Amino acid sequence: METFLADAREATDAAIAAALAEGLPAAHAVLGERIRYAVLGSGKRFRPALVLAGYDAAGGRSPHIADLAAAVEIVHAYSLVHDDLPCMDNDDLRRGRPTLHRAFGVRPATVAGFGMVPVAAAAVVRGGALLALAPEATRRVLELLFRAAGGGGMIGGQVLDLAAGGQRLTPDELRGINARKTGALIAASVEIGAVAAGLGAGACAPFRAYGECVGAAFQIADDVLDLTATSAQLGKTPGKDRKLGKPTFPLVFGVDAARDEAERLAARAVAHLEAAGISSPLLAALARFVVARRL
Repeated sequence: METFLADAREATDAAIAAALAEGLPAAHAVLGERIRYAVLGSGKRFRPALVLAGYDAAGGRSPHIADLAAAVEIVHAYSLVHDDLPCMDNDDLRRGRPTLHRAFGVRPATVAGFGMVPVAAAAVVRGGALLALAPEATRRVLELLFRAAGGGGMIGGQVLDLAAGGQRLTPDELRGINARKTGALIAASVEIGAVAAGLGAGACAPFRAYGECVGAAFQIADDVLDLTATSAQLGKTPGKDRKLGKPTFPLVFGVDAARDEAERLAARAVAHLEAAGISSPLLAALARFVVARRL
């Protein structure tokens, strides 16, 4: 798993650099500097890894899948930039260094975040061309990516997350927030890999179901780490959820119960694949990685 994640990161970062070089005109050098700071910092590249693993499990073989994985990572990085803003979670540290608004200012960071969205769209078009995808497949990838990023996904989840501060939510309400805030893009990542490999909507359903469970497990594991890890381990400020009064699984139900829930979801994710006759040791290992990780 460590080798796969390292290889996925290397391939994705190379594709991101190429996409930014093509998608950011020289006239926008200042904007480009800020976007590169946000996108090319350290990070697990977990969502790109899911794109690659989903593609492999669906029978895809081209190295240019990394160019679609790059688009997913750009969207994810944009969400982190805006999530860290003072009007959101007001964080000073991300991926082991100052957040974009601390390094360059709030207004430049806000603009850079918005600027990353069309760059991601251009990266999808670029990746589709390099993979020789049919136009309808490229459109499907765009739809999956930006639906996951929109009101029914990350943005809607962030709205619900902010509104939930100080409230005690039911497990189902917490699951609903997590499914949008984190799960939507993770589920889309796996399905994008399957679409790029040539699978139709029906054949992609088990990949999406897997991704939804992994996304939910990932958020719960992340919330546990927020309570139990240090800033050096996380690369960001720990204890943020408690400080902001956000209801999370470990805060509401306890760390042990949250870990049990994450493990149940990871097992369920793999069961979705097995029920569909999909054998992917890589996707199974990624599901286990989610609940076992310590940073």
